[in-house]
Amino acid sequence: MTESLAVGDAHTMTYVVPANRCVPDVFPESPEFQTVPRVFATAYFVGAAEWACMEALRPHLDEGQCSVGTAINLTHTGATLPGMTVRYECVVTEVDGRSISWQVDVFDDLGPIGSGTHSRAVLDQARFEAGVNCRAEKAGVPGLA
Repeated sequence: MTESLAVGDAHTMTYVVPANRCVPDVFPESPEFQTVPRVFATAYFVGAAEWACMEALRPHLDEGQCSVGTAINLTHTGATLPGMTVRYECVVTEVDGRSISWQVDVFDDLGPIGSGTHSRAVLDQARFEAGVNCRAEKAGVPGLA
């Protein structure tokens, strides 16, 4: 990882919620999920927070590196409808070697809808994939192609 990432660095990502990122879409086979109105699902809300931090980190990665999420603690306090824009504001709060932490604040067209923290670890892509394939072999499931 380059030395260019620093505490205080900020990144903003916007995301227009599509119709297929709502609560009933998370587990279509679940009757419980089907009873919830078509609003932006927390599962996708959290995934997009990770995505925003991944975007922030990408320019600072060396060739052959990737990042993985290691911790996430977010509130999701507002119901966002499909077609609305969600804005993720990420600020680096700690850089500890290959571990990076962010404060994440989230807004939609009507105001704040969540906040919290997220941490990622920077890994060597080839070594990570080898570890995944080793785990897959031990579990008797297909590995990475």
